[in-house]
Amino acid sequence: MTRLLHADAILLGDGTAVRDGAIVVEGNVVRAVGPAAELLPRAAGAAVERLRGVLLPGLINAHTHLELSGMRGKTPPGAGFVPWLTALQQARAEELEEERDAAIDAAIAAMQEAGVVGVGEVSNTLVAWARLSRRFFGTLWHEVFALDRARGLEAVAALPAARDGRAPARPNVRWAPAPHALYSTHPDVIRALVELAGDAPLTVHLAEHAAERAFLRDRGGPLAAFYASRGLSDAARAFPVPGIDPIAAARALGLLRPGAALVHLADARPEELAAVAESGAIAVLCPRSNLTIDTRLPPLVSLRAAGVPIALGTDSLASSPSLDPLADARALFERNPEVPASFLVAAATSGGARAIGWPELGRIVAGAAPGVLHIEGALPADADPSTWVLRVRGAARRLIVPAGGDS
Repeated sequence: MTRLLHADAILLGDGTAVRDGAIVVEGNVVRAVGPAAELLPRAAGAAVERLRGVLLPGLINAHTHLELSGMRGKTPPGAGFVPWLTALQQARAEELEEERDAAIDAAIAAMQEAGVVGVGEVSNTLVAWARLSRRFFGTLWHEVFALDRARGLEAVAALPAARDGRAPARPNVRWAPAPHALYSTHPDVIRALVELAGDAPLTVHLAEHAAERAFLRDRGGPLAAFYASRGLSDAARAFPVPGIDPIAAARALGLLRPGAALVHLADARPEELAAVAESGAIAVLCPRSNLTIDTRLPPLVSLRAAGVPIALGTDSLASSPSLDPLADARALFERNPEVPASFLVAAATSGGARAIGWPELGRIVAGAAPGVLHIEGALPADADPSTWVLRVRGAARRLIVPAGGDS
């Protein structure tokens, strides 16, 4: 069936908007988009739907940890990364399997209600993979932690068998290997993961907090004590720290490459960002998570000035109030008024689509099937539609066209 969706404004996902716009869709596929005055006369036979408010592509949550969904409220806010991690590991060890699964199901439902169609899931257990594939498109990154080289290489060798044992029938969420972070994964293990990934999307937590920088410099900071508390003192002492900043170390390991999703960058310094921009990698920001753990935000203005592409994620419910990437866009907008709202909405749509390796999502353009999200409300005639989307609270949202081809 052909439908014509006529709205007060359409955000195309690339930072541009069409006021009094229309989208012609056939099944789930966009056939045309533009001013309603141009499309309405050409849409004979289409079912016309007049919608108050704004239409935009389905949202992309470019960084999630759904298997941590049951950790909501079980970690201390504002205490820093190591106390947060300590509490997280303790709570996770005590969680029952049925509690974990129920929390994952609730998190998936909440993302759907928010209008998310694509995800970048990071997983240790693959437990959410099949459920994600039934609801979303995206990439599941199978994450490896390993201070010890030999154990880490064994873990890398075991990944394909673990993948094959858990692979869902639907290929909507693709599998890819990934290191956790430079301070938690031996450099040789990272190299092996990059080789195993091949051309698949790549991700890593990078320059997330000051503890990372201190450990990579000289094994200093609170991570050394954390590893000692876990019986990993010998592995930490043997760990070959690079003695350079995290971004330079990531570049040396082959992690800075086109399309690589570099998550957080909250501790990145302006002078380090040129290397990220030159590489073609994408910064995946999770600002509400950073505020919860370390009471700081990523350097959005510096990232934008350096020309680094931006995507948005939420991280897990262990550190974020919700899994809604538009809420993270709002958090950045409210604290960085010099950054256009259109830039941040694009980060939650087309930017995220690039980061998770699904560029066919995130933009309303002829031939694509990105999903169409309706945010309902009274859009003032003189209002910027992107600004309105980020400022309006409590507005009803509904995915009125599913993503991903015909259904």
